[in-house]
Amino acid sequence: MPDSKVVAVEDLSTSEAKWVKLKKCRYQDPTGKERVWEFAERPTRSSSGVDAVAILALLRSEANAFPPSTIIIEQFRPPVDRYVVELPAGLISEGETAEETAIRELEEETGFKASGVVETSPLLVCDPGMTNANMKLVTVDVPFPEKLEMPAQQLDPGEFITARIVELAKLQAELKDYQKKGFVVDARLDHLAAGFELAEKLRQPKL
Repeated sequence: MPDSKVVAVEDLSTSEAKWVKLKKCRYQDPTGKERVWEFAERPTRSSSGVDAVAILALLRSEANAFPPSTIIIEQFRPPVDRYVVELPAGLISEGETAEETAIRELEEETGFKASGVVETSPLLVCDPGMTNANMKLVTVDVPFPEKLEMPAQQLDPGEFITARIVELAKLQAELKDYQKKGFVVDARLDHLAAGFELAEKLRQPKL
């Protein structure tokens, strides 16, 4: 199958936009002066007040048959015209909690079924100068009695996602290899990998 690519870009009026809306707000700075700011927002936000989740799946063997691992995905992202490496993620549907969305999206995008939620982050923003979009990071437990097996994905029509299992201890190195191959790494995934690597370094007497 050939790679995806952007073939045309054109301006889009707000009235035609389905997934993103452009807004203008007026606010007061600390001196009392009124200022204007432009930003994008998702019109799909549910009544929960949360737009989306990203999912950190902890893949572990109850028999120590493989080292602690996680799953990352490769997906073409038209706004940057590149393949991006990121955590599984998805929009929260009306009536769903962040945790329910995380379990559902993980199974759809990767085939893995979580046994439960380990923790859910507070409300997070990723690009607050550009958009009011928000999310939560949901960490889920995916235990295996013995060896690790890759299940079948349950993708929707039009979704083209490649799922990969990566050892947590090797995550940062894997992301650097991706960058050498021309992929773009999602900032949230890179921050996670960098934090994990730094935590391991801090266990040593010297950095």
